[in-house]
Amino acid sequence: ANYGPNPICKGCLSCSKDNGCIRCQHKLFFFLRREGMRQFGECLHSCPSGYYGLRTPDMNRCSRCRIENCDSCFSRDFCTKCKTGFYSHRGRCFRGCPAGFAALEELMECVEGCEVGQWSEWGTCSRNNRTCGFKWGLETRTRQIVKKPAKDTIPCPTIAESRRCKMAMRHCPGGKWRRPAKTKDKKKKKKNLMERAQKQHSIFLATDKTSQ
Repeated sequence: ANYGPNPICKGCLSCSKDNGCIRCQHKLFFFLRREGMRQFGECLHSCPSGYYGLRTPDMNRCSRCRIENCDSCFSRDFCTKCKTGFYSHRGRCFRGCPAGFAALEELMECVEGCEVGQWSEWGTCSRNNRTCGFKWGLETRTRQIVKKPAKDTIPCPTIAESRRCKMAMRHCPGGKWRRPAKTKDKKKKKKNLMERAQKQHSIFLATDKTSQ
């Protein structure tokens, strides 16, 4: 039947001029469309975005997804595709993935990420493998990778970090160890020694010529 310019009764077993389809043909889904204050029935091959097909002995219906930010769902409580900007995870939609899971951008899904253990205590403050002889040094702490990520492309969080620290002993006990001279100081001293050696050698040559 055709009422007005739109074939509102397409696929119907029974139809109303005012309310559209009341019952649908076998295998089609009944969908109640709302437009402002008006609502009318349609018979569709597949349900629109935000709905899923629920098959019953009486009549197949389009039922609304009850999951927030879901675009299409498999059942009332399991989303198969989230709206743009949201990640799918275990049938739910998230703006960001839960702890322990990483975002797979190409599929907009949350997958098992790299799991790390607790941080260790901060290590001993040291510098150049020594714990004395300097005012400032570095201390380090680490943590272990407990579970590797599902995909190699997913990076693990840092497993070691260092911070500046003040040494407990600036001067070594007994003064047995002295801080090595800086490279610039070594080069300068070497240069001065070379200049003095050349100067002494010139004086020696001049004295030797005079004595002859």
